[in-house]
Order: sequence, then C-alpha cells, then structure tokens
Amino acid sequence: MDERSVFALTPDELRQRFERAFDLDCDLDPMILRARLLRQRGSNPQARCLEQELLPLF
Repeated sequence: MDERSVFALTPDELRQRFERAFDLDCDLDPMILRARLLRQRGSNPQARCLEQELLPLF
C-alpha cells in the first residue's frame, strides 16, 4: 500500500482510502454500534449494560 502523506494524495485517492476504511468499519457487530450510539447520546448506563452482554464474546 502506498504510504504517502495524506496531504500528497489526490481527492480520488482520499475517497478510495475513506471507502476502504468505511467498509472495514461497517463489519462491526450491530450491538457494538448500538453501544457506541448510546454513549454518544449520553446513555452511559445502558451502554455499559450492553457492553456487559458482549464481554463473554471477547
């Protein structure tokens, strides 16, 4: 993979990198995404409960 500075990339190359990263992020488990959303909304107790449910999986 080309490791040039991000500032040296063309807009098309930046878009391609973003799309590759986005594809990787979308493979996350929906429960992890839900816990992340709960935290962003300030529902920390609910997020912690959901994370506790995931602990045996990891």
